[in-house]
Amino acid sequence: MTPDVATQGPSQVEDVLRIEGISMTFGPVVALQSVDMHLRRGEVLGLVGDNGAGKSTLVKILTGLYTPDSGRMYVDGQEVRFRSVEDARHHGIETVFQDLALVDELSVYHNLFLNREQTRGGWFRFLGNKTMRAAARQFLDEIQVNIPSINVPVAKLSGGQRQAIAVARAMRQGENIKILMLDEPLAAMGAKETSLIIDMVRGLIRQTNVSVIVIDHNYTHLFELCDRINVIQRGRVTIDRNISEMTLEELIEMMVQSYRRQIGSASGASASRGS
Repeated sequence: MTPDVATQGPSQVEDVLRIEGISMTFGPVVALQSVDMHLRRGEVLGLVGDNGAGKSTLVKILTGLYTPDSGRMYVDGQEVRFRSVEDARHHGIETVFQDLALVDELSVYHNLFLNREQTRGGWFRFLGNKTMRAAARQFLDEIQVNIPSINVPVAKLSGGQRQAIAVARAMRQGENIKILMLDEPLAAMGAKETSLIIDMVRGLIRQTNVSVIVIDHNYTHLFELCDRINVIQRGRVTIDRNISEMTLEELIEMMVQSYRRQIGSASGASASRGS
């Protein structure tokens, strides 16, 4: 019997996020089928699945972009139903998508305050650049992000530094952030930059106890960063395993077998239509 988490306070609930029976369709296409998932406080959860498995739909539900057809979501033990991205942010969920949404021509500190700029003056307002520079430097130092100059345009930063700035902005702008979702955070990065982001995420967890959901197709990255992995196949969570309970080779073999089954099903369906 599932406990009634909605009656418990945040301090009594181990899971910062729990979803139960989430389903969503787009016309005849079933994107998610009765998905159950949970995320513990201070945990890094990796989401794995082939293209079209349902990962993107699930992430968009958690960010408030989509409203599921059915199912329940709980944040800190309280049932929620997000109506917008801002609603999800109000409940402490921030997302860094793969495109990072940084403005290349703007400086590091301007990007950190993007859409939430600090101003000064009376009737005519001016950007409070001095205040934003000081606050940006202090915040980056606190979360141990090493950016030599916060005055340079982000276009001049490395891929790892740009990713770090995007994550830092999400952390700074989030009000009482509880869950940080990272979409392909280590894509196209070298070993040094990958290490930078992994160290940054681990540092954020130590300092803030934030919970993290990572979507990444590189299973090696997930094994370095995550505590637990959920595999999504055909709109369902089919595997929920701690990293300590499996090997990288086992995960790769499971995904290969899943891909072969999908190819077999597609071939069988095509043959049936042809006959």
